[in-house]
Amino acid sequence: MNLNEDEQHLRLLSIFHYVVALISGLFACFPIFHFGVGVSMLIGSITNPEEMGPMALFGLIFTVIAGSIMFFGWVFAICIALGGRYLTLKKNYMFCLVMGCIECIFTPFGTVLGVFTIIVLMRPTVKELFATNATASVEKSTISPVG
Repeated sequence: MNLNEDEQHLRLLSIFHYVVALISGLFACFPIFHFGVGVSMLIGSITNPEEMGPMALFGLIFTVIAGSIMFFGWVFAICIALGGRYLTLKKNYMFCLVMGCIECIFTPFGTVLGVFTIIVLMRPTVKELFATNATASVEKSTISPVG
């Protein structure tokens, strides 16, 4: 593998990370109907106090579970997008590798993307790209302007 192929593979992986982040973010919106039902059950139990017990409990369960699924799904999508950004910048090698492993849970798109990400990131030449970029950014930040 030459340097141009590694950079091209990282660029393609980055684009696919953005696409999978969008797809997983949209999938995280599926429980929004349940969230709305739970909120309406909670509001209904507040306006009708004699049915507050079971209605409020079911509304709370619907709201908490659906809200949690949506929240963690959106956080997952943001992390995938960050992984794509870091692949473009050739920064945070360990974050990209860990996200590649975690993406394998999101079948089928995340599995394929995660496996290819792990394969590309395990190449010694790609590790060097990340290492040289990290060294260059450290050197750039330690140089102080003469004034």
